[in-house]
Amino acid sequence: MSHIVFLLVPGVHLLDLAGPAQVFSSAAGFGHPYTLSYVAEQPQVTTAQGLPLVAGLDWPELGPGDLIVVPGWRVVTLADAPALGSATLKVLRDHHAGGGRVASVCAGAEALGRAGLLDGRRCTTHHDVQDELALRHPGAVVVRDVLFTADDRVITSAGIASGIDLALYLVATDHGPAAAARVAREMVVYARRNGHEPQSSAMLRHRSHLDDTVHRAQNLIDARFDRPLPLPALAAAVGVSERTLTRLFGRATGLTPLRYQQTLRLERAQHLISHGATVDAAARSVGFEDPRMLRRLRARTV
Repeated sequence: MSHIVFLLVPGVHLLDLAGPAQVFSSAAGFGHPYTLSYVAEQPQVTTAQGLPLVAGLDWPELGPGDLIVVPGWRVVTLADAPALGSATLKVLRDHHAGGGRVASVCAGAEALGRAGLLDGRRCTTHHDVQDELALRHPGAVVVRDVLFTADDRVITSAGIASGIDLALYLVATDHGPAAAARVAREMVVYARRNGHEPQSSAMLRHRSHLDDTVHRAQNLIDARFDRPLPLPALAAAVGVSERTLTRLFGRATGLTPLRYQQTLRLERAQHLISHGATVDAAARSVGFEDPRMLRRLRARTV
């Protein structure tokens, strides 16, 4: 039996907590030996979303097969993070020193840093506070733009949905990839992502603009990036000329519509290849008629 203990702090984000908890709970429902409990320094913790949670005050007895998870909380800067008592930080240190695992979601990495568990280890957190984490804990090796890291039984994730990826990774580590895949299907998670994959997909990286016409064009490309979408048809669909769409698209994203579509295809193909697909199979899956095009695009990113 593996005991999963969630350390709750004031302002904890619901999804940072609920995502990993759902993974381990679903795994337990499939017969894998997980039991969950929740500990805090006060009997009631109010989440960032305003929902009060009840937690235990006493830590259960933990062994090497157990895991402590620190979900993230709402914070502008890590320096403003809720205080954690010395006894709580000692529990984190002692559990790891005894062979146990510790994990964090989002800003929860700050708690591990305060416990001294990030020194000399690879770690990550939400992209908004990565630089601050590196400054506050100079001994840590902060890895940017990844979903999660695992180093010497210290597992950290970027935040929000990546906490699900972290938990699925741990289920796969404990019970094999088939067990994690079954949980992912149960949770209707489209695809379990690896830790080295970027925090922001191409869809998100090129969406930080305010041009409604370009957003509408991107919506169409996103929905059918694996199928032909000629520029005349795309421009007609959003109600502008081809020349105007190309100009607006380039100004908003730095890409042409075709290059944006290729970026989506390349990102999806890389994911498939990382999960065992051949280059030819991945190329066909994402809409390239000739696998040589995928090979050329991959070569440009090396």
